[in-house]
Amino acid sequence: MTDGEFVGKTVFITGAASGIGYAQAAAFLEHGASVFGFDLNEEGLRRLQEDCPERMVFRLGSVGSPDDVKQAVELAIATFGRIDILCNTAGILDGFAKTLETDEALWDRIMDTNVKGMYLTTNAVLPHMLRQGAGVLVNMASIAGLVGGGGGAAYTASKHAVIGYTKQVDLDYCREGIRANAIAPGAIETPMNAADFAGAGEMAAQVAEETPAGRWAQPDEVAKLTLYLAGRAADYIHGAVIPIDGGWIAK
Repeated sequence: MTDGEFVGKTVFITGAASGIGYAQAAAFLEHGASVFGFDLNEEGLRRLQEDCPERMVFRLGSVGSPDDVKQAVELAIATFGRIDILCNTAGILDGFAKTLETDEALWDRIMDTNVKGMYLTTNAVLPHMLRQGAGVLVNMASIAGLVGGGGGAAYTASKHAVIGYTKQVDLDYCREGIRANAIAPGAIETPMNAADFAGAGEMAAQVAEETPAGRWAQPDEVAKLTLYLAGRAADYIHGAVIPIDGGWIAK
């Protein structure tokens, strides 16, 4: 990444109100990009906008709703004129539920957010990128998309799907100027993982001990990887899955 390369670029980020999505939005704003945030929760989005009102716009909605996604993308295009980078970051956990503990409602909720939401958002943004002849997708996978044990049955299945979807999208459109890659985080300290830090934080300590690096990562570390993947230096990286897991899958 070179200084100023994101100036004049527009980044559309799902799940931008907290955690990794918030850190991605803050990082792109810091490097001069305009950011459109899309999330169900307003507080974090409003905070980003207050810090950078001229380059931060948001809309509330669900990635699982075709109408919400369509309206958000239309507003982003109407506001900034283009979308150069799409960060499909929105996602939810399933509480490590095994398949026999996963009812249909939980399965559908995980898949609607983690997989269908990515599909809906990508299909809403991609035509604009194709007309521009260029666009970058950074999809949020997980170590649960590479190995078992990173989530329950539904979450693990959803993140495996994200990786397959990422590879296929890149394969289908790379000759038309599109790059799609995925990030596979391990233990990242976000509000989504707040339960691990509850009480005395025994679960968080256990996860850190089981991680070869011996610690949790912070969301801004994933955001820095996102900047690299979205930048010119990563132009020859296509359909890849980049772990950022403190060595978890190396064990």
